Amino acid sequence: QVQLVESGGGLVQAGGSLRLSCAASGRTFSSYAMGWFRQAPGKEREFVAAISWSGGSTYYADSVKGRFTISRDNAKNAVYLQMNSLKPDDTAVYYCAADYTYGSSSPQYDYWGQGTQVTVSS
Repeated sequence: QVQLVESGGGLVQAGGSLRLSCAASGRTFSSYAMGWFRQAPGKEREFVAAISWSGGSTYYADSVKGRFTISRDNAKNAVYLQMNSLKPDDTAVYYCAADYTYGSSSPQYDYWGQGTQVTVSS
């Protein structure tokens, strides 16, 4: 089992950057693929990015490709989301999630953090 805690959200102007962090508890963090998802008010949760257990594979939603970068540090039990060139449409609560299977489908992920708010002003 793994517990996840996100941090790093906040208010930023359009064009700015933020780096989200997700700290994981548990000795088997390196066994899990990790994902970032987001949910804007009135919208369904959507996939943002995923990274394999080793960090060797990454996958991005088209809406963030080229602007966001997912990475992980298994020695620190952490996964990160570097967000550059932020747009107002990126405003949402961002969640990290963990699962043994690498993918972009929200229902497949077994473990979720509580989320961190990202607000991008125009």
